[in-house]
Amino acid sequence: MNRYIVFDVETPNRENSRMSAIGISVIENGCIVDSFFSYVDPEQPFDSFNSELTGIDENTVADAPTFPELWQQIEPLMDSGILVAHNAQFDMGVLRNCLHDYGVRWKPSAQAICTVLIGRSILPDISHKLNNMCSYYGICLDHHQADSDSQACAEILLRYMKDGTPVDQYIRDYEL
Repeated sequence: MNRYIVFDVETPNRENSRMSAIGISVIENGCIVDSFFSYVDPEQPFDSFNSELTGIDENTVADAPTFPELWQQIEPLMDSGILVAHNAQFDMGVLRNCLHDYGVRWKPSAQAICTVLIGRSILPDISHKLNNMCSYYGICLDHHQADSDSQACAEILLRYMKDGTPVDQYIRDYEL
């Protein structure tokens, strides 16, 4: 069994080039074994829409690390398994933008699984928004909170695995 690094990011504005929070849940041997959460100082202004959605604003991140400071801490974790996100194109895109904007060198691409793509394949007749999937599976969710969203995504992936879905068939390379 592989090690999965399930993550979710929140963003300060519609540019989606920086993160204001990150939640990470680690799956090993079919169990969630670790988690991590941090606010991130995006060094960009917040849009009112994003702040209302996430509850995160300039005051929330006033003492938070910037992405390069945080990356020093989380890079070993992010590099320790297959990345997973609910709508991986978005979260991987924000990660890529942060790496590029700050000139942080990591690797040219990363393997990742998108739980939305799996869901659309195996459950084609339902909505695959995170809150709808959590309702479907009876998973607790404090939506648009990165720690809760990453935990919920991890639980959804575990449900897929428990139901016999070969999730590794959904691994894709995402350019960084």
